[in-house]
Amino acid sequence: MYDIATRMHALNLLADGRSMNSVSKETGISRAALRAWKSRVEPLPRLLASALPCAAPTDSASYAYLLGLYLGDGCISPHPRGGHHLRIACADAWPGLIELCRSAIKAVRPDDKVYLLQKQGCVAVTSYGRHWTCMFPQHGPGKKHERRIVLDGWQQEIVDAHPWEFVRGLIHSDGCRITNWTVRNGKRYEYPRYFFTNKSDDIRKLCTDTLTALGVEWTILARGSDPFNVSVARKASVALMDAHIGPKY
Repeated sequence: MYDIATRMHALNLLADGRSMNSVSKETGISRAALRAWKSRVEPLPRLLASALPCAAPTDSASYAYLLGLYLGDGCISPHPRGGHHLRIACADAWPGLIELCRSAIKAVRPDDKVYLLQKQGCVAVTSYGRHWTCMFPQHGPGKKHERRIVLDGWQQEIVDAHPWEFVRGLIHSDGCRITNWTVRNGKRYEYPRYFFTNKSDDIRKLCTDTLTALGVEWTILARGSDPFNVSVARKASVALMDAHIGPKY
């Protein structure tokens, strides 16, 4: 079941002179459907009647966590027969994270199956469904840091209600807890520190805005000339992060 916007996008590609084969490969839409839409773009009434509406996430706290994971290491790809795959990449080194991700997907969409696809050095926690693009409207062509990332109003309400879960998802995807050290007066001192690293200015801002709302102090550390790293190093702020997030496992 494809919405009108998806149908019009495919027809516009054809109108630009693209071949039916290339549009089908890019969008995952069959050539038969593309041919049919040339004469009728609206879904047939019987299909509209059978299509399930996109419901709100079943578990909003789990959704906030999953949103953080998606913004960090997630992607959505079309299935040739309709619907989409949600994939979250989780390193093999963190089996606990893999299980947390799987559980979050099941909590958000209990009727959608979840399976693990082993890749080199990581596992793609994957789920097929017809509503993942509704759940994550930030989906789009290209890399996340090359396009605008803004939360819809309903997503921001969930993040406001479950800010720690959202930050936890961000840290579990593109963050870490490490032990830093420095030398003062000839003595070595060690202290814990959190990092969140992401190329997207918008995603980093979502992280820092949420940290500020939680009372967590943060700074930006540049990698060369690029301000990709959000750092939390103040003792009280690290203690807050430890209480609600902790290291990956």
